[in-house]
Amino acid sequence: MAIRITGMASGMDTEAMVQDLVKAYKTKGASYTKTQKRGELKQEAWKSLNKKIKSFNSKYVSNMKMSSYYSQKTTKVSDSTKASVVTSDGAVNGSQTLEVEELATAGYLTGGKLAKGTTADTTLKDLNPEFTGGKITINRGEGKEPLSFDVTEDTKISDVVKHFTDAGYNASFDETSGRLFISAKESGADNDFTLTDEGGALETLRLVDHKDGAEDGAVKLDGQNAKIKLNGAVFESTSNTFSINGLTITAKEKTNGTAISINTDTDYDAVYDKVKAFIKDYSELINEMDKLYNAPANKGYDPLTDDEKEAMSDSEITKWEDKVNESLLRRDGSLSSVSNVLKNAMLQSFDIGGTSYSLSSFGIGTLSYFTAPDNERNAYHIDGDPDDSDTAGNPDKLKAAIAADPETVSLFFQKLATNMSDQLGKLSETSSTRSHGNFYDDKQMKLDLQKYEAQVTKWDDYVKSIEDKYYKQFAKMESAMTKLNSQQNYIAGMFGG
Repeated sequence: MAIRITGMASGMDTEAMVQDLVKAYKTKGASYTKTQKRGELKQEAWKSLNKKIKSFNSKYVSNMKMSSYYSQKTTKVSDSTKASVVTSDGAVNGSQTLEVEELATAGYLTGGKLAKGTTADTTLKDLNPEFTGGKITINRGEGKEPLSFDVTEDTKISDVVKHFTDAGYNASFDETSGRLFISAKESGADNDFTLTDEGGALETLRLVDHKDGAEDGAVKLDGQNAKIKLNGAVFESTSNTFSINGLTITAKEKTNGTAISINTDTDYDAVYDKVKAFIKDYSELINEMDKLYNAPANKGYDPLTDDEKEAMSDSEITKWEDKVNESLLRRDGSLSSVSNVLKNAMLQSFDIGGTSYSLSSFGIGTLSYFTAPDNERNAYHIDGDPDDSDTAGNPDKLKAAIAADPETVSLFFQKLATNMSDQLGKLSETSSTRSHGNFYDDKQMKLDLQKYEAQVTKWDDYVKSIEDKYYKQFAKMESAMTKLNSQQNYIAGMFGG
């Protein structure tokens, strides 16, 4: 910024005079800036609301069109200490019998007790002075190649442990008990193992199972498969988990020949909770949209300029900006369109099996005009919902309908969601003013903001040109007065002052 020194000859405050002369122009420029700022704020308000509408659409509307959304199943086990069951949507309703004959185990080798004082750094020669070297082979399950590693008299117990872990097994040495422990990482007969050797390495490490119960002998627990009977049919698994016809069964304990029952049925509570969540989030969204659309005009509250903010306290600024933001989407056309689509979709009736159903058929409706608070008259409530103080005392028609005829409830909400999805899809199609998937004219809004920005820049340049013109005029005046003062001083000097 150029530094101007004015009024030296005239004694006038030309800076203040210039600013007074351009004040009207700056005031008009501020109105352009406010228009630009309001446009930016409106764009941000729509971005936020648009995100919420899209989230509601993807979370509920898109999913609720699918029958699988309502195919919630649950299974109860007569003795949960013997088995647990997780139910998928494809499970068949009904009662079944289950027996747990065997539990899956992993191959586990507990080594015999080594000499007192043995540590991880003890070598095989320390354990057996006659040992000169050899090889240990891990014989794995069917179809798997054996794994071998060499050991020498200088091989430490810690080296042996590492060989087993590198081969994919759990291995450790417990100095307190003086024993090696080796096990398969996974259960089942196919993951079991046996050990063979050359040179007496296994005897030296006390890893040979003599099966004689001697205190220094190793003990091997063979890996085995789990085995269950479901409705009399035998199933085997390398783990204790079985996936059978939509059920994930986890065996916990043998039933010793006594069958337990597992009963699969529609999870009525899960279906109810999904409908309830949809109604709740719809109501919150529509309440917000009504509040934005019906907001007070707040005339006289325009976005503040920097100069205006300097003259206000922080609390005053906050209150002012709240008023501005409150009315940004008042009577907005795009807001009205999407709001009407949502409201009309909720009012539709659908024929199912020759009977017409609406939300009211399931005890779902709005409160009366005089009962509902302002901007909450389009919110829906579920009769008998214990979390809704307005309708908690009414008979619960929704739960009764789900229990009596879950298919009809599912079909109704599928139709409602499909209709709502179609209408929202049409509203958010690509156009000259709107990008695909958006519910407001984002393209047009962007163009308008560019126009506002150009207008502000153009006007700022115009005001500066006017300022420069006035400064030049006053500079000429100052120059002329300087010359005049000089001439007057010269003449006065000629006549003796």
